[in-house]
Amino acid sequence: MVHVTVWNEFRHEQESELVRKVYPAGIHGQLAVFLEKAGFHTKTATLDQPEHGLTEAVLSETDVLIWWGHMAHGEVADEIVERVKHHVLRGMGLVVLHSGHMSKIFMSLMGTSCDLKWREADEKERIFVVDPSHEIASGIPEAFELEKEEMYGEYFDVPAPDETIFLSWFEGGNVFRSGLTYRRGNGRIFYFQPGHESYPTYYNENVQKVIINGVNWCSKGNRAYPTYGHEEAVYPIGKGTNEQ
Repeated sequence: MVHVTVWNEFRHEQESELVRKVYPAGIHGQLAVFLEKAGFHTKTATLDQPEHGLTEAVLSETDVLIWWGHMAHGEVADEIVERVKHHVLRGMGLVVLHSGHMSKIFMSLMGTSCDLKWREADEKERIFVVDPSHEIASGIPEAFELEKEEMYGEYFDVPAPDETIFLSWFEGGNVFRSGLTYRRGNGRIFYFQPGHESYPTYYNENVQKVIINGVNWCSKGNRAYPTYGHEEAVYPIGKGTNEQ
């Protein structure tokens, strides 16, 4: 069974009645509900827990970490970021959602500003599948719509992705590479754009299916991390295994 930890800074839900009405159990709570139904062993962690809920023990038992953050990126301790990065490089999967593009962990793994254009204007978003052969797009229609989402637009300052799976169009005319994959070390990373805190995006069945597929894909990182450092010659010239 795939073990998933859903991390959410959990600040908007505590400070905004509007957000609390949309996600009464927190964004992490809603994500955990459909992930559990999909058959994953799921736990949650939040910013204000000791070590942000991401202890060495928790991460050692996590196959895929889901990250949602927005207003408190700077409050995430650098020590915890390095701990998460250590686990990603050694094969733990990472699914970064919406405004998590500006999280310390995503920026560190990307090595760029990860900045973009944005506009909060209750716009319709149409999400197109541009790589239908990819397993993250399995079961997703050619295109689907969200009635209201925060606009994210190009240019998105991230490295060229390994795969671009989704491309979004917004009612105001912008487009955005909304579903991207990366490999860092032994770990797999999936970034997926929809999920503004004041909209019920994570109740949408297609969005849920994409995240479920993303977790499955990210869980397949190789956990057999190489040993680095000085090494004696394995097969010196003239000393092959077939020498008599």
